[in-house]
Amino acid sequence: MKASSAVAVVVAIIVIAGAVWWIMAQPATPAPAETSAVPNTTQSAPVGTPAVAMVFYSAEGFSPSTVTVAKGDTVTFTAAAGTMWVGSAQHPSHTGYDGTTRQVHCAAGYSGPAPFDQCAAGTSFSFTFDKTGTWPYHDHIDSSKFGRVIVE
Repeated sequence: MKASSAVAVVVAIIVIAGAVWWIMAQPATPAPAETSAVPNTTQSAPVGTPAVAMVFYSAEGFSPSTVTVAKGDTVTFTAAAGTMWVGSAQHPSHTGYDGTTRQVHCAAGYSGPAPFDQCAAGTSFSFTFDKTGTWPYHDHIDSSKFGRVIVE
């Protein structure tokens, strides 16, 4: 073996050893924590007070599309961007929760049972469910976006 070849081999070994040492000396980067695309939807409430479930609205629809709450709990619907109009089923009448139509329970001066209906477009809507059952809802502006609240 020629002297120049031996020197090249030694230099290559030193460079490789240095690179391995440098890589091993770097602090380990922790893997990013796994996150969920759906935000935490229930906030704890003090004993004796109603809980709050959160539903978010975006171009993809409501998330989560189904929430389960106890009778007396509140669900807050929040638009991530733009506006929404939460309305109880059936579109377009909105009679599913209280038995009145949207025209009746959204009229000025209405004083009957609380309707599960936002009554106008907006960015946030909260409703306290005082009836057990499964209550479907939709976005009155885009009725292809829907979900349901299960009240136990």
